[in-house]
Amino acid sequence: MKQQSITSLPPSPEAERRARMIKYTIAMTIRVACIFAMLFAKGWWLAVFAAGAIFLPYIAVVLANAQGSGRAGRAVRPDRALPAGPSAPSPDEGDGTR
Repeated sequence: MKQQSITSLPPSPEAERRARMIKYTIAMTIRVACIFAMLFAKGWWLAVFAAGAIFLPYIAVVLANAQGSGRAGRAVRPDRALPAGPSAPSPDEGDGTR
């Protein structure tokens, strides 16, 4: 059976939530920059910044809610890592008499 290690456990809920919030905040900061840039852009640049301002909320939510980082494995309960019960003595051990 594969031995469980601390590096194979999934991230804690707090760490996962923090990572999602950081991704979402970065995407929404870019969106605000696109909205601000629309005030000064002309021609095709205006369309590019408008598309960024319109589609970035959807992209931000999808990126923030994307599950898994590819590192985490499946956690195994500690009681499942132990043998089911005591093993029977092997014939080589005998009954303890000589």
